[in-house]
Amino acid sequence: MSIEENVINVRETIPEGVTLIAVSKTKPVEDLQRVYDMEIRDFGENKVQELTDKFEKLPKDIRWHLIGHLQKNKIKYIVGKVYLIHSLDSVKLLEELEKHYKAKNMTAEVLIQINIGKEESKTGIYVEDLEVLISSCENCSNVKVRGLMAIIPQVSEKECGDYFKRMKNLFDDLKKRSFKNISMEILSMGMTGDYRLAIKEGSNMVRVGEGIFGKRNYNNKLGGK
Repeated sequence: MSIEENVINVRETIPEGVTLIAVSKTKPVEDLQRVYDMEIRDFGENKVQELTDKFEKLPKDIRWHLIGHLQKNKIKYIVGKVYLIHSLDSVKLLEELEKHYKAKNMTAEVLIQINIGKEESKTGIYVEDLEVLISSCENCSNVKVRGLMAIIPQVSEKECGDYFKRMKNLFDDLKKRSFKNISMEILSMGMTGDYRLAIKEGSNMVRVGEGIFGKRNYNNKLGGK
């Protein structure tokens, strides 16, 4: 199927109130333009250089989501270009975001990435360490937390559902509390293989790459840095 047909098919499965992010890592700008022409405005990238390259070449009303791990030394390149950072996972990264965004008199909109499966191969903060990060977020003036993000382990459908439920319970528990600079508006979870289940369990933002663009090309030079 074509990219356009994929967009139509995926959209039919996304209920109102759920944001669809087209995950465009390693894909050429021509493919992104085709998705944009289907009235998709939220695009997700994993790498800072690839995001900034595409930012310069595509329409300015795109909402760019940085969904990959963010290195502290790359923050300066994304200030003013990224709509939402999905991968806040440490106090040190928070402090660097605060510093760079304060210098530009701007606000970083972020999600806290939770490593719900405690996988060593994934970034994200463990649930038991979350309170320390939350306390630090409350002391910031230029970082605004808007919710949570998770990439769950590749397990059976039942186990996937359990992980999504745990994330939704955590999200709901935090939503009941009152914080400074923190609001629980967005629960970003679910990708091409499991986004329907994620939506069923309460996700209101899903990240679909292969389901829209097809298989990724990791030899693409844009994806290399």
